[in-house]
Amino acid sequence: MSKPSRHVRVAIIGSGPAGLTAALYAARAELHPLLISGVPAGGQLLITTDVENYPGFPDGIQGPELVDLMRRQAVRFGTEVVDDNVTKVDLRARPFRLETGTQGSFQADAVIVATGATARWLGLPSEERLKGKGVSACATCDGFFFKGKELVVVGGGDTAMEEALFLTNFATRITLVHRRGTFRASSIMQARVRQNPKITLALETVVEEVLGTDHVEGVRLKHLPSGTTTDLPVGGLFVAIGHDPATEVFRGQLALSTQGYLEVRHHTHTSVEGVFAAGDVNDHRYRQAVTAAGAGCMAAIDAERWLAEQTLVPPPAKVPVAPA
Repeated sequence: MSKPSRHVRVAIIGSGPAGLTAALYAARAELHPLLISGVPAGGQLLITTDVENYPGFPDGIQGPELVDLMRRQAVRFGTEVVDDNVTKVDLRARPFRLETGTQGSFQADAVIVATGATARWLGLPSEERLKGKGVSACATCDGFFFKGKELVVVGGGDTAMEEALFLTNFATRITLVHRRGTFRASSIMQARVRQNPKITLALETVVEEVLGTDHVEGVRLKHLPSGTTTDLPVGGLFVAIGHDPATEVFRGQLALSTQGYLEVRHHTHTSVEGVFAAGDVNDHRYRQAVTAAGAGCMAAIDAERWLAEQTLVPPPAKVPVAPA
């Protein structure tokens, strides 16, 4: 027998920094939020080792530990957490309806979407094995750990160019690997990369394998036109081939950008009144834990103020006017 649908004031989808901060603020506003965490819970911080750029932790903190602390804080103030995935939503009328995989359905007067985004990877077993051990998808997050090392960056768009240029602040040399003969990046970004003496280009080339046992010691590169392979000793690999926002369940219900990110129309308001967005699900620029947390705070405040303005009572039926 299916569980009866429960009604809540605010439902938050996602349990990374954005969702947990939104839950904290909503709980302190006495909105008794329900947080549907997603499985596995915690977002990208769950697979992040050392976090040294989150304020308040001068000695750094492990990603999973930071998520745990944020979750405990949100629960302390009254957040209810359901560890499940949202499988279907109906945002066409209020209260909104959310269906989960095993915990039944919920109705919510307001919804905060904080489902995040995931980095695209090369799909190599060696890459998976060495994630967090020299393999990264965020130069801003991890570049500091690679001082004095030689690195490889994979990608051909503006993001790859930005990552490579940023990493020159720490690395001695960057090899920028791209599978095609031309870049997709803007002309100005390409010019900056080509003019930087620390960056070497490896076009029509792919990474076949990441070398190393406990940490990255090199990469095996394959030149596609010739088929030849070369082992390049490096201390780290940064993959910059894009991100996939977790918005599939909202397709057809919320406005999305051409890249699939949630569009916001006013602060954190989405295209549907009463539905708010926070974090990487609509932020393709910064993608930092601290900016996601800030967006979660803003979404919760926006939701609180919006709810205060609503009667949440259906309007009276129109009475037909008799013809004169």
